[in-house]
Amino acid sequence: MTSPDHSNSLARRGLFKAGLALTTAAVAATAVSAPAASAAPQIEVPGADAELAELERRHGARLGVYARNVRTGRTVSHRAGERFAMCSTFKAFAAAAVLRDHGGCAPLDKVIHYPPHDILPNSPRTVEHVDTGMTVADLCAAAIQYSDNAAGNLLLRQIGGPAGLTRFFRSLDDGVSRLDRWETDLNTAIPGDPRDTTTPQVLGRSFERLTLGRALAGADRERLVTWLKGNTTSAARFRAGLPRDWVLADKTGTGEYGTANDIGMAWTTRKTPVLLTVLSTKSAQNAPADDALIAEAARIVARALAPGE
Repeated sequence: MTSPDHSNSLARRGLFKAGLALTTAAVAATAVSAPAASAAPQIEVPGADAELAELERRHGARLGVYARNVRTGRTVSHRAGERFAMCSTFKAFAAAAVLRDHGGCAPLDKVIHYPPHDILPNSPRTVEHVDTGMTVADLCAAAIQYSDNAAGNLLLRQIGGPAGLTRFFRSLDDGVSRLDRWETDLNTAIPGDPRDTTTPQVLGRSFERLTLGRALAGADRERLVTWLKGNTTSAARFRAGLPRDWVLADKTGTGEYGTANDIGMAWTTRKTPVLLTVLSTKSAQNAPADDALIAEAARIVARALAPGE
């Protein structure tokens, strides 16, 4: 079963591109230097990396994981410094950028009107409101909770396109993550192509700054986490791998080459926050997204970082 944001079979359309996409750089190596370690102590959990290596062998995938028990500093990493395509995980960050800057660029109650030709495949919420338009807040919710592709592009329009989102990443002290294209072109996930990519460690740290840190004002952070807790697309991914009574706030992403991603913050029964970043890809362009791979990676991480919780 694939997530609703699977775009392997979608026709690539050049929506909203004029003048905003970043210049495509030459293909870069997949390994990326990690930024300086965060102030919180990090203690690598022994054995988890070997489990994840065996998992990716069984599934015939390249798997990137960065996860951390925020309270204890216990960390699980596997290919955490390698580049992977972001796909629709970008939508959580686009909504965060709107939240941070909505006072100047896009008030949350502003109604955005859009023509029918802006609707893309997998746009279940925006297609329902072509006649009336949607508020910026509703577009944020649609992009995060339903991975609505048209909503994702409409949010990018509010922040200066893919280049604007890349600038937002830089403002989070993230010098690695980059968005170059719009939906649905950004889902090609071609091996070795640096466009629209990130690394598990860097993306995870940026996500933690938004959901637990001070990158957003308190009310905006709470609103973002509420949207993420209402995500509907991860039932077969993190939700399937984590203990049933953990609270989850996450965003998935799916693309070609079997790309299947999930990033999130989970709270254990003891309210311990656990950051999870799992990105994956395969070698065949038409490979299906492997939800079971993501679910099992989450299960390994939960057992390693919060045993008994």
